[in-house]
Amino acid sequence: MGEGAGGEGWSRRPLLHALVSVRFHGTARGVQQLCAPAPGPRPTQFHTPSLVEHAGERLICASSCGQRGPGMMERSLRNVLVVSSGFLLLFTAYGGLQNLQSSLYSEDGLGMSALSTLYGTVLLSSMFLPPLLIRSLGCKWTIAVSMCGYVAFSLGNFSASWYTLIPTSILLGLGAAPLWSAQCTYLTIAGNARARKAGKLSKDVVNQYFGIFFLIFQSSGVWGNLISSLVFGQTPSKEAIPEEQLATCGARDCQMATTPSNSTQRPSPELIYTLLGIYTGSGVLAILLIVVFLENIQDIQREGGGERKSPPFWSTLLSTFKLFRDKRLCLLTLLPLYSGLQQGFLSGEYTRSYVTCTLGIQYVGYVMICFSATDSLCSLLYGKLSQYTGRVAIFALGAATQLCCSVALLLWTPHPDQLAVFFVFSGLWGVADAVWQTQNNALFGVLFEENKESAFASYRLFEALGFVIAFGYSTFLCVYVKLYILIGVLSVTMVAYGTVEYLESENPGRPLEPTQACQEEVKEIQTKM
Repeated sequence: MGEGAGGEGWSRRPLLHALVSVRFHGTARGVQQLCAPAPGPRPTQFHTPSLVEHAGERLICASSCGQRGPGMMERSLRNVLVVSSGFLLLFTAYGGLQNLQSSLYSEDGLGMSALSTLYGTVLLSSMFLPPLLIRSLGCKWTIAVSMCGYVAFSLGNFSASWYTLIPTSILLGLGAAPLWSAQCTYLTIAGNARARKAGKLSKDVVNQYFGIFFLIFQSSGVWGNLISSLVFGQTPSKEAIPEEQLATCGARDCQMATTPSNSTQRPSPELIYTLLGIYTGSGVLAILLIVVFLENIQDIQREGGGERKSPPFWSTLLSTFKLFRDKRLCLLTLLPLYSGLQQGFLSGEYTRSYVTCTLGIQYVGYVMICFSATDSLCSLLYGKLSQYTGRVAIFALGAATQLCCSVALLLWTPHPDQLAVFFVFSGLWGVADAVWQTQNNALFGVLFEENKESAFASYRLFEALGFVIAFGYSTFLCVYVKLYILIGVLSVTMVAYGTVEYLESENPGRPLEPTQACQEEVKEIQTKM
């Protein structure tokens, strides 16, 4: 074997000694010596592309055999916590404000029109904005700029009218899709980088990071609803809900009787301004947290391939649609579509036709706190549990839970005496929603790792479509019809998801476990020597 320049700084003697150690003392010890540079001066180097470079890539044992960078986990985890805390502050404000739109601005349907405009804009912006902004600004600044739209929406509520809410809803909608796509891309890149350093499977680390994120993020529903309940609870209604109204609650609610009662009256302007001030301040703090503390992150995969020319504008613009050539994405679009439908049902139909209709609007915040707390805890649990059970079992749990809830809501007749049942349903809905929030995002990040921006943009597009559909038929379909739609879409969605999992299991090119890959590399070196 000849000698020459251009190698990795390993001398011939340690290489041969390492191969002997691999043969007689085991793989792990031999690989550690193979990766270690020779002590002392190294005037003589060698270049062996057939031995050190495999399939066009260098054998770097620090990334494939499990060497850990001492500060890598702390740095990655810190960035995940910064992103999570920023979203917590932002959606503490927006989540609570969204739940109150239809109650605060019911005149001429202003609140529902604002929400419909918002999610319609999200649907349109998902088609082209996320890839453009992420590639031009990067994940950090895309998140920061997009958050400004949410603060603008809070400011528009101070003087609510068609001339303030509709334009600010459009601004929020333009920023929502890039915000979530940048967040998903950031966590996926951080998870992949951490997996390479730790010698773990990328999907396990990505799942864990999404679990941590949604643990913190979903708690925003707790704080947002608690703030609104405490502020508006200063003047609670004490009137009992008449039996005539109770007879039309639940699945039998067909939106035929919309006479406002004392339980749905508009709060005083002073209380509204107090709440809006708290929400606006929370959004501003979220932007400052991202700008000051979040690090810019680079996609290691792209750096490893060398510098590449920026794609043309129209190529970037249409990248979201080009990804639909992948049949897996075509099948998986039902997952975000159903996610939007079930979230729209909970925030619109369950809170209005079950909670408000039976208990009064003062209980909406407390019931949603139960949902958010359960959702938050289960998000962390699923991120850990998926490493041992696999994602299929987690998806099956979520589908079974929500199917049972939907059937029970069809059969249940709500009554004020059954107070605990309202919290049980919201808690179980949170158990299922945590599956869609964590596993859907992780699944898209793992399957479409090379096109993360476009994949997550497609995800937000169809999730927004689910919201638009849910809000669109909200005023002219009975609740039981909406439940049947949920059950049908859920069934078709799980069949499509199962098809994708089958295709993945039949794919012979799926990556090996880190230890397997390392052992295969060493065996090939031994053979060629």
